[in-house]
Amino acid sequence: MNYFQGKLIRLRAIELSDVSTLVEWDLYSEVGRYMHFLTPPQSEAAIRAFIEKESLKKLEDDRYFWIIEDAAGDAVGYIDTRTDPRHGCFEYGVSVVPDHKCKGYASEAIMMVVGYYFDHLRYQKVTAGVHSNNEASMALHKKLGFQLEGTLRNMIYQQGTYICLLYTSPSPRDKRQS
Repeated sequence: MNYFQGKLIRLRAIELSDVSTLVEWDLYSEVGRYMHFLTPPQSEAAIRAFIEKESLKKLEDDRYFWIIEDAAGDAVGYIDTRTDPRHGCFEYGVSVVPDHKCKGYASEAIMMVVGYYFDHLRYQKVTAGVHSNNEASMALHKKLGFQLEGTLRNMIYQQGTYICLLYTSPSPRDKRQS
């Protein structure tokens, strides 16, 4: 059994063969708006350099970048982690490309990664930063048992206005379910 294989998705390492996929994803400006800032399009060379670097990484400081594949083996998104091993806390970013949203891929990827960090790497807390204008992500995290833990006001400037960054995490009793 592959721990990183679920009913809907499989998490895998990024590969050099993902260059054309990430070049295509780079064109989705709407995805960029839910990150901290919208970046101009990157060159294929820059994306290739990123993939070359990431594809050689092992689990360094418990940080990792996974590609999310659907049951057909098509890349539909990614999930990556940032960690604080000393305190046993981590956070993640997850993105599913528009054509594959609302199919349960992000939910399963989040649950898989959170379970891995809690059960195998001994982390005790996870937080997810969600933009206050990203209603779909807020609903997803609420459905997964996350609750609002803090709000950083006027943190991100998008399309002429400042928005809040909301930090959510599952309550300790929900930790095993997440």
